[in-house]
Amino acid sequence: MAALYIMAGAMHFIRPKMYLRVMPNYLPNPKALVLWSGFAEIVLGIGVAVPQTKNIAIYGIITMLVIFLLVHVYMLKGKKEAAGIPKWILILRIPLQFGLIYWAFAYLNP
Repeated sequence: MAALYIMAGAMHFIRPKMYLRVMPNYLPNPKALVLWSGFAEIVLGIGVAVPQTKNIAIYGIITMLVIFLLVHVYMLKGKKEAAGIPKWILILRIPLQFGLIYWAFAYLNP
């Protein structure tokens, strides 16, 4: 899980235009949001790998995934918002997001 989020976060810096294309137009300063969300993914990914911060990082990942649902729903709004991604893929991403949330919950220590 740590590697997934660290790599996903790094992609925000490697390919920021890819993320800018799908950023909802009602959010301010999209470039900063892309970079901050990438930074958050990297920090939370590292946090998952550290036993002392694992549970806190997982709650952060769950919160982030819930917020990212807004982007997935926004992309279903229309052709421009879909950024060239087929609608069936956009629809499949929503249950995938819930799967990632479940996966994060499964990593929590009681």
